[in-house]
Amino acid sequence: MTFATHYSRAGRRANAAKRLNTAAVLLVVVLKAGFCSAAFAGEGSGQVGAAFAEGEFQSWQQAYQANHANSTNAWQFARACFDWAEFSTNDTQRAALAQLGIKACRALLKRDTNSVAGHYYLGMNLGQLARTKNLGALPIVDEMEMEFKAARRLDQNFDQAGPDRNLGLLYLEAPSIGSIGSRSKARTHLLRAVELAPDFPENRLNLAEALVRWRDSTGARQQLDALEAGLGKARTQYDGPAWAAAWNDWERRLAKLRAQLLRPIKPATSPKGTP
Repeated sequence: MTFATHYSRAGRRANAAKRLNTAAVLLVVVLKAGFCSAAFAGEGSGQVGAAFAEGEFQSWQQAYQANHANSTNAWQFARACFDWAEFSTNDTQRAALAQLGIKACRALLKRDTNSVAGHYYLGMNLGQLARTKNLGALPIVDEMEMEFKAARRLDQNFDQAGPDRNLGLLYLEAPSIGSIGSRSKARTHLLRAVELAPDFPENRLNLAEALVRWRDSTGARQQLDALEAGLGKARTQYDGPAWAAAWNDWERRLAKLRAQLLRPIKPATSPKGTP
C-alpha cells in the first residue's frame, strides 16, 4: 500500500467521523420532543427553558438519590440530565450530565430490560455524549440506533412517537458511508412519527425539512399546510415554561420553511443521498 493510498483512506475515515460528529450535534438539538438548545432559542424563551430544565434536574436528582430503585425516579432523572445538558456551555459539563443519565438508565435496564423509558433516554443521553467526541462518536451512534429500536419495539407512541422520530433523524443526519445513514429508512421513520403523532409540531417539521432536502416541494408543502392548520390546537396542548424554548425553535424553523417553499426547489440532478 502506498503512502498516498493509506493517506486517502485515513482521510476518508477522518472526514466521515467529522461528518458524523456534526450530525450528532445537529441530531441532538432536535432529539428531545418539544425541546431545543438554548443556542437556538430567543433570549427570553432560552432563559425560561434553562430555568425550567435546571429546576427539573435538581428535583429529579434529589428523588433519584433518595430512591435509586424507583424506576420512575431513574428515567425521569435521565430525562432531566438530557434536558439540562442542552444548556451546557462546554463539553465537560455536557459529558458529565450525559454520563449521569447513561448510568441511571443502565442501572434501570439491569432491573427491567423492558423499560421503554430506560432504552429511550439511554439513547438520548448517548446522543449528548456523542456531541463531545469525534472518532468516538462512531460506536455511540450505533448504540443509539439499537436503543431507539428497542424503545420502538416496546412502545411506538412513547414521547409523541419519539422512537420513530429519533430513528428518522438518526438515519437522516448520519453519513451513508461509514455509518448508518439512509434516506429510505429516514423517510420511513419520519413518516411513521407523523402517522402516530400528527398533532405534535416537531414531527411534521422534521418530515417537511427532510422533504425539502430531498427536493420534494409538493410533499413539503403538504406537510407545511397540515402543520399550520394544527398550530392552534398544538399551542393549547403544548403550553407553559416546559415548551417555551421549543416554540421559539419551531417558529424559527417554520419561518425558514415558509421562505424556502415560496421559492421553486430545483430538481435533484443526481441520485446522491440514496441508500
